[in-house]
Amino acid sequence: MRRISCGARRRRVLLLIAGMALSTAGAASAPARAQATSGEPVTIGAILSVTGPVAGVGQPERDGALLAEKIVNASGGVGGRPLKLVIEDDASNPDTAISKATGLIRSTKVRALIGSSNLPSTVAIGGLTDPIRLPQAALSGIGPAVEAKRTCVVHLLAPQELNARAALTYVRDALKAKRVGLLHDSGYGQAVANSLKAVAPEYGVELAQVEKFEIGATDVSAQAAKVKNAGVDVVVIVASSATPFRNVHDLRIGVPVIGSIASSSYDYVRAMGEAAEGVIFPEFLIAEDPLPHQVKFVATFKEAYGRLPKNYEAAGWDAVNLLAKVLAEAGPEADNAAVCAALRKPLRGVLATYDFSAPDMTGLGLSSFSYSQVKNGSFVRLPLPAR
Repeated sequence: MRRISCGARRRRVLLLIAGMALSTAGAASAPARAQATSGEPVTIGAILSVTGPVAGVGQPERDGALLAEKIVNASGGVGGRPLKLVIEDDASNPDTAISKATGLIRSTKVRALIGSSNLPSTVAIGGLTDPIRLPQAALSGIGPAVEAKRTCVVHLLAPQELNARAALTYVRDALKAKRVGLLHDSGYGQAVANSLKAVAPEYGVELAQVEKFEIGATDVSAQAAKVKNAGVDVVVIVASSATPFRNVHDLRIGVPVIGSIASSSYDYVRAMGEAAEGVIFPEFLIAEDPLPHQVKFVATFKEAYGRLPKNYEAAGWDAVNLLAKVLAEAGPEADNAAVCAALRKPLRGVLATYDFSAPDMTGLGLSSFSYSQVKNGSFVRLPLPAR
């Protein structure tokens, strides 16, 4: 990929912001000419895992969110007032997420909160936002049952059961496989693994070997060897890490590998090395072959950063744009309940079309997914599996 200097990139971003007309939900009616903002900023907080084991997810979310902040402000801000995004790093730790969120709520007095990048932190800070009905745009799928009672938290990624069904649909309909080996981490991977175990019988699929490892593990060869010895038809890996992919590759199991969206970033794929070749991902944004409503975002992001975006950059972008949109609709001075009410409805994003009024507060379905396969470091769109 062609590299550009920081100075040249900055000039490109400024030109881009000044001239572009947005087609995202947050600026569907934005004019092509940059608009001035005035008055007190409308502040949105974000708790992202920029460091720690989930940094491979949090960093791209940060990049997408920061670009969205610039574009929203260049398009007139929130009802004419500037949008201010304050990002805090939870270091992939739920306790840190609570501390950072408390500061954003009590001291910074944010109007809405984005995050976190990982499920345990998302659930933790939901315990702070729910009682005061502060709008929270979670960058994860809905998790434990307690989240279903939190009516002011919406989710921009698929529920864990839907992630499980997307993988099993490909296993059954495209690969015609029966015996699955499952490698998963102890965080997000555990939540998806629980759903895989619950719904696998519906797909006529047997989880022949299930192996768990801790988040941040640097070697899962022992668990991968057990999967190999089980004689499986396909390996499903659910983790925010390149490690299990490398270990499975080194054992030369010789069966298809399906990854999860959590490991679909370009950074993770590069870290996988030659182990990435042929891995299949159920995901939402294939930047090399975007869907029509994603084309402008992909071009905008590439122009700004000099690289292609993936799912988590789009999620960060969507979170800022959607919150800016509903804050503008409800009015910058509207109370939390009014903003929550404005948020609970269908909204079009780049990653997907959401329905935040749905019981799972995301409204995604299997039809929202695309499938890709890594070939020579790039993602190639695969045909949707047909039964």
